[in-house]
Amino acid sequence: MSRSGYTLPVFACAAAIAALHWLHDRKPLTLASVDLIEPAQIAEIPIEQVAGLSENTALAITRSDPGDNLDLTKDTPIWALVEWREEGETVIIKGGEGIGRQMNADDKPAIYAYAQRLLKENLQRMLAPGEKITVTIILPEGRSLAVRTSNSAFGVVEGLSLLGTTGISQPLSTPDQLAVFRAELQNKASRFESLVFCIGENGLDLARKLGINPEQLVKTANWLGPMLVEADVLGVKEILLFGYHGKLMKLAGGIFHTHHYLADGRREILAAHCAIAGLKSPDIQAIFNSPTAEAALIYLKSLDAATGSDWVNQVYSAIAETIDVRSQEYIQSHSERGTEVTVCGSILFDRDRKIIVKSKTAGLLMGKLC
Repeated sequence: MSRSGYTLPVFACAAAIAALHWLHDRKPLTLASVDLIEPAQIAEIPIEQVAGLSENTALAITRSDPGDNLDLTKDTPIWALVEWREEGETVIIKGGEGIGRQMNADDKPAIYAYAQRLLKENLQRMLAPGEKITVTIILPEGRSLAVRTSNSAFGVVEGLSLLGTTGISQPLSTPDQLAVFRAELQNKASRFESLVFCIGENGLDLARKLGINPEQLVKTANWLGPMLVEADVLGVKEILLFGYHGKLMKLAGGIFHTHHYLADGRREILAAHCAIAGLKSPDIQAIFNSPTAEAALIYLKSLDAATGSDWVNQVYSAIAETIDVRSQEYIQSHSERGTEVTVCGSILFDRDRKIIVKSKTAGLLMGKLC
């Protein structure tokens, strides 16, 4: 049985609780009790260190434990600096070193709604009337870890995000979590002939905004291969694959478990399709050496702008059609239904959640789903 853990906001909150406790009582905590809010339960989080830096300032440190998830933040330290303040809001939350900045939101720290709520509700309960604090969350390893994530593709730079809608970190890359996704798929396949597979929350959110029935949306995380086969076994007739291009394009290379720990052929896939489309060698090399799929897309857009060409559409249309073909082949190789296998179409979007391309099949499916 795989073990769940807690999301980064929970450890940040625990550290802040410990630092505030020191300011009140001048005593270190070894365990901080955090009300997770979502879900409604209490987590006991070990505190690694607490120090008073002055009469008005204290620092506490916890260490991330996401459970059996394949999570690069595992064991990373989380610091919380808490300071007394005279004026303003009761609890002000700031992002320190290692917390990313949101380029698309005026460089605000990447401390999202659940983390804000978790910190404020837990800390306000500890404050006497009139007491006010500033809390600065620091991830000493955040900047170096961020380069191994897709954060920059979604406009978060120079650090990690305190992201999530719950305090529980489910092991999304373990077989136990696949069982949860399969159960949801089985339920929806009994009611609909057409479904939409979304790898993550960005896809789910965009699909809803486009008017797709939420009941037809299925989250797959990185388990696209097993979920496609399961859909075929259940008799689903049509699947729309809906995802961020840096993830979904892996299917064009025959990679059907998309976690970066297991396989990553994005630059090879992009460079190959650019070569087939007829790009010049220096441009293919630039695409291949791009640090992220988003950077490669931006480079293609710059070529289009400079030359009046249509490389983005040519390259990504070919990738989308290849995703459809490879998905059909994958299902066919595992199917006992003969030629009547599930039909697949694909839609790829960029970091701004703008659709880059729809395959021909996806265009037809969207007409039925919206």
